[in-house]
Amino acid sequence: METRIKIHEILPDAFKAMYGLEAYVQKSGLEKKLHELIKIRASQINGCAYCLDMHTKDARKAGESEQRIYVLPGWRETDFFTDEEQAVLALTEEITNIQGHVKDATYRQAVNVLGEEKTGQVIVAAVTINAWNRIAITTHLMPERA
Repeated sequence: METRIKIHEILPDAFKAMYGLEAYVQKSGLEKKLHELIKIRASQINGCAYCLDMHTKDARKAGESEQRIYVLPGWRETDFFTDEEQAVLALTEEITNIQGHVKDATYRQAVNVLGEEKTGQVIVAAVTINAWNRIAITTHLMPERA
């Protein structure tokens, strides 16, 4: 598959805006490992190879275990994830699969476990990675072979 247009070259101001949103999330206080779980899970759902490659590597660098990365698509079937992580993953999945809408119960659980501010951070983080996924998938951005 050949990469299509290079949006970062053609529309640098759009990329600058995206990086601004990414920078906000990174400075928001959301823990790095939790942020990477959001990025990986959304990218798995969307099928974004470029982002999966990048964020699984970033998660490992941040101290995430191989085992938890491997079982992430089946997180509900394990006891590997904390209540906080489960609330984040459930919210991330529903934001990513937005055609089903975010259920009131999922949102309430996130606010109950995370509080309003952290729930807001998770929402912005999930929206941001979904935007990156859509850019990478649409332009056929490919990860480099190891």
